Amino acid sequence: MLASMFVAGGIDTLRNPQPRVKMAGEVPNEVADAVPVDLPDDPEQLVKIDAGVKIVGGLLLGSGGRLARVGALACAASLIPTTLAAHRFWEVEDPKDRAQQQIHFFKNLSMLGGLMLAAVDTEGQPGLAWRAQHAAQHATTGTRRGARTARREAKLAAHGARARLPG
Repeated sequence: MLASMFVAGGIDTLRNPQPRVKMAGEVPNEVADAVPVDLPDDPEQLVKIDAGVKIVGGLLLGSGGRLARVGALACAASLIPTTLAAHRFWEVEDPKDRAQQQIHFFKNLSMLGGLMLAAVDTEGQPGLAWRAQHAAQHATTGTRRGARTARREAKLAAHGARARLPG
């Protein structure tokens, strides 16, 4: 459900980028300057790139599995500049418009929280940190059983690390 907002919004932005370009002001160029990757100077191109990130990230998020975590991170990375560009309620003079922008700002903040949860979700499986700690605890017991358990946990942790690597 969370992914649908990004896919639909990204498609809409690709079809009609001009309102977002106008609303964003200088934020796309400021973000492009802050990112260590060489990005175009044209704000419309930056808005379209952001839309593409939202679409791909949303599709990955909606796919489930390990790629959903990557998609959640992509959507989160895209949502932050979008929120700062489109919902600067602190700059709005009219109380009614200010309240509306505040609602959108905090809605996006809530979505960011959901994306953060999705990014760290291990689907009920122990994470790498737990596996490593568990292996270390069993290794220090000095027993044959502890050593076997430690080796098994180390293998599981190594397998989990390989399985979680993108690409």
